[in-house]
Amino acid sequence: MPDTKRTATGVLGGLAGLVGLSAVAAVLITATVTPAIAISGAAASSAITLFDNMPGYLELTEGMEPSTILYKDNEGNDQVLATFYEQNRSPVTFDQVAPVMYDAILSSEDPRYYEHGGVDLIGTSRALLSNLEGGGSTQGGSSISQQYVKNILIQKCEWDAADDAAKQACFTAATNSSGTEGIERKLQEMRYAIQLEQEYSKNDILLGYLNIANFGSVNYGVDAAARYYFNVPASQLSIGQAAILAGVVQNPNTYRIDQPNNEVNGAADGYSLTKKRQEYVLGRMLEDGKITQEQHDAAVAEPITPQITNPTQGCGASVAPYFCQYVVSVVRNDPAFGETADDRQAALRRGGLRVHTTLSLDLQNVATTAMRDQTPTSVDGMDFGAATVNVETNSGRVLAIAQNTDFNESPNPGPGQTSLVYAGDKQFGGSSGFNAGSTFKLFTLVDWLEQGHSVNEVLNGRNRVFPRMTNSCAGDWVNVSNTKIGNFGGVGGYTGTPMQFTAASLNSGFLAMAEKLDLCDIGNVATKMGVTLGDGTPVPMTRAGEVIGSDNVSPLAIAGAYATIANNGVYCQPQAIDLVTDSNGNELPKPQRTCSQVIAPEVAATAAYALRGVMNGGTGGAANTNDGTQLIGKTGTHEQLQTWMVESSTAVTTAAWVGTVQGTANIQARGLQNIRYSLARTIQRTANDIYGGGAFPAPAANLTKTVTTPIPNVVGQTIAAAQAALEDAGFTVSVGPAVDSDQATDIVAAQNPSGSTAGGSTITINPSNGQGGTVPSVSGTVQNAQQQLTSAGFGNVALGTCTVDPQLTGNDTRATATNPAGGTAANRNTQIAIEYAAARC
Repeated sequence: MPDTKRTATGVLGGLAGLVGLSAVAAVLITATVTPAIAISGAAASSAITLFDNMPGYLELTEGMEPSTILYKDNEGNDQVLATFYEQNRSPVTFDQVAPVMYDAILSSEDPRYYEHGGVDLIGTSRALLSNLEGGGSTQGGSSISQQYVKNILIQKCEWDAADDAAKQACFTAATNSSGTEGIERKLQEMRYAIQLEQEYSKNDILLGYLNIANFGSVNYGVDAAARYYFNVPASQLSIGQAAILAGVVQNPNTYRIDQPNNEVNGAADGYSLTKKRQEYVLGRMLEDGKITQEQHDAAVAEPITPQITNPTQGCGASVAPYFCQYVVSVVRNDPAFGETADDRQAALRRGGLRVHTTLSLDLQNVATTAMRDQTPTSVDGMDFGAATVNVETNSGRVLAIAQNTDFNESPNPGPGQTSLVYAGDKQFGGSSGFNAGSTFKLFTLVDWLEQGHSVNEVLNGRNRVFPRMTNSCAGDWVNVSNTKIGNFGGVGGYTGTPMQFTAASLNSGFLAMAEKLDLCDIGNVATKMGVTLGDGTPVPMTRAGEVIGSDNVSPLAIAGAYATIANNGVYCQPQAIDLVTDSNGNELPKPQRTCSQVIAPEVAATAAYALRGVMNGGTGGAANTNDGTQLIGKTGTHEQLQTWMVESSTAVTTAAWVGTVQGTANIQARGLQNIRYSLARTIQRTANDIYGGGAFPAPAANLTKTVTTPIPNVVGQTIAAAQAALEDAGFTVSVGPAVDSDQATDIVAAQNPSGSTAGGSTITINPSNGQGGTVPSVSGTVQNAQQQLTSAGFGNVALGTCTVDPQLTGNDTRATATNPAGGTAANRNTQIAIEYAAARC
């Protein structure tokens, strides 16, 4: 930077200093021809010393350029999704500028451009003299090369400026410095200009200047100016239009023609100041022989008639505004685009990025149409919202995002308007997510399988209190619920299998599964499959409600998790950007997104097997595309506030959410709960048409086997206790007829089967009739046996079969058995026959 402590007296030595500076200028002018020239005089030496202390090399940089977000059309050609800029600029090549524009700028600004070596000695000396005399601002006289240098320095300074005040200071320092500072700036420009002329061609410098110069407001470069002021590209500028732009660039704030109500230079007076400057430019062009008298007169006679065409920037006019906004949030928040938020914002608005996205136009169009046709933008009495998102399963590429609201970035949008991307999360999209509902049950299912359980294992899925569950992250266990959670529609639950629980989305069934697992593991499954809370933190898993989706998650995260199942257990982080380049097509770093195997293929295949039941006869049947494509899916509902439908082929996953953005408005009461089905079905059918979809792998045999379960022995227990014990073990209970027993009538006297059997089997229990007794084992004589039976309560005793025993004599008898046999239960009125032996029968 110039030494700001130098003074005009000390550095220039008055008029002698001016002579010295003029000599320096002469040296610089001839430097490209004569390698070394000796200059005498103390003033010249002083000036040269000053010049030597200045930086000697200017790095040529591009001007601030708009960043463009792109997508591929159906023919594979890049199309603009949105543009962002701080300076509206569209750089062009040399032959994309009308020759008359070059003529106009050179005749009016630097007629000897192709003759000098970077500095116009005549013009510069005149400017130096004026500044030395104390003019209020720096006198002109700079060559095109010097003006190019000035614009580069302004751009470099503004790029690093922290705020608008700093930017204004850059401009002031580069354009309005007077006295010594102005002269030092001129000297610096001269040195850089000569350096540029030694390294670049005249045409390159001229084009560079026209691509970087300001033409009023935020319009930079001749092509952006031509399109803004006249709605034509730079290649189609007329003589009159070129002369206007050549005048505007000389003083943009004074000569711009986009302020028709300007009292000094507006439509009412025919933009008089600009017209006068245009006539000056035309006169110089005529004098230089660039145009004929006839062309000159025609252009002078033609009134200034601007056709202002404001360039659009931002996502509001995009074909996919919420997809676009998601991409913008990635650029603003991902470290790939800069270390700080300011760096990333600068890259978006100044860096000339070309961001090639993953958008599928056909799928997006269908999603947009379905959303427009099937959902309202707003609903009276509630903050209504709906969003859909599509993910390519084997890559994580986000193919489409649609939303019911109208895109509006104002601080106070109206009803049905927002810039929040409901499909995204807090970091990417600005949304906090929504209660996942039963879509979150996927993670209990996966953990169930990872722990080696079968989807055909039978559990007690009755609705009941689950007071505590294992959670190794929070200690050994946690109290999760003191009340019944409840099932959708008030269903009481039943004994069943995870296959049945998944198809029917039975809350109590999944709580029964979680009761046998570790809540910490379920949370870890969600994390590794890409699902966290909307703010990016892990789901805590300390409440029973979290098993069935009481926490806020993003639709995109849920889509990514189900895509993992469809992708054989490989989770691909969602990505909306395929490629990032600079304006010259050079590839730049893009956000890092990876794919990794997070669950075993056999677990994914078996989970898909269970999730197919949702789409075939289960709760998601209404969203089945019925086009022959195999689908997995899951519904979700939370407290009548949020509704979900997630479905997937092996190629594309669709997640549809419809619910309350804020508040407690009831979706079902307003008849909005079924929109999710039609949205998901319509969009998934198009995804199937475009991307296809194959058969899901067969489930693992060990994870689908029928599991044998030990049967509790409940004989001797009360009927109620026995029924509870058997149901808790996962069995269905049938109470059979009463059987003979001496137990009380509410006591189980018999059960069938016993031992072990397939889980969920029916066990029959038989209560006691209270009229039975156990037949004693008799011994001794027949008379003794009769007494034993009578004493046991059996009064109907008779003699049975007699067997001869030679060892007995006379009338001796010996009881050998009874019928019914001893030790068995029998009604006390049943006849008991005594089998006996005698000497003779």
